Amino acid sequence: MTCCEGWTSCNGFSLLVLLLLGVVFNAVPLIFNLVEEDEGFKNPISCFEWWFPGIIGAGVMVIPATTMSLAARKRACCNNRTGMFLSSLFNVITIIGAVYCMLVSIQALCKGPLICNYQGNGTAACEFSFRNLSDIQLESLNLQWFFDDSCIPPASHTSSGGDGRFQGLHFDSQENKHRILHLSVFTALLLVGILEVLCGLSQIVIGFLGCLCGVSRRRSQIV
Repeated sequence: MTCCEGWTSCNGFSLLVLLLLGVVFNAVPLIFNLVEEDEGFKNPISCFEWWFPGIIGAGVMVIPATTMSLAARKRACCNNRTGMFLSSLFNVITIIGAVYCMLVSIQALCKGPLICNYQGNGTAACEFSFRNLSDIQLESLNLQWFFDDSCIPPASHTSSGGDGRFQGLHFDSQENKHRILHLSVFTALLLVGILEVLCGLSQIVIGFLGCLCGVSRRRSQIV
């Protein structure tokens, strides 16, 4: 196995781990709501878990590149120039999915959980739109909704005085549960997306190097 095949195999294993983590992190708020509230489609933690950034973006869209890269471990479809070239193309899909996961996660971290934005904590104001993703303003990524004493608008803010003090991570109220879970899930999904982009970019480079320089062809020794 050449260095190109070895790196491809390593990338495949890394993408598999990240793929599974993305799916798990995306499912956490859905399962939490089902267990705590006994409701599968009402009063979610936020709108954004229903955009499936981890299940679709960091999950399904990463499967082709993961499968192709893991094949290098057995010197199968990545044991030729065409295979390495295809592995690079599949990682373009990976990068698109990872970027989608990152954009949704950033948007979620900017907005905060539904309990911080909408009275009634329902999904009536939840609407998926790529225009929403293009309207992301990084200056709003200050996590003020997390560090305030309370993020519930508007009357409950009178107790905190708007001084932005944070009194610790605790699960003494539904609001704090939602805030902590929302921050944890979408920060994790953001990191998963970043790592998948790095893996995808590295595999594109390695794939083209393998396509140009060639790979080993000793298949007779395969067990």
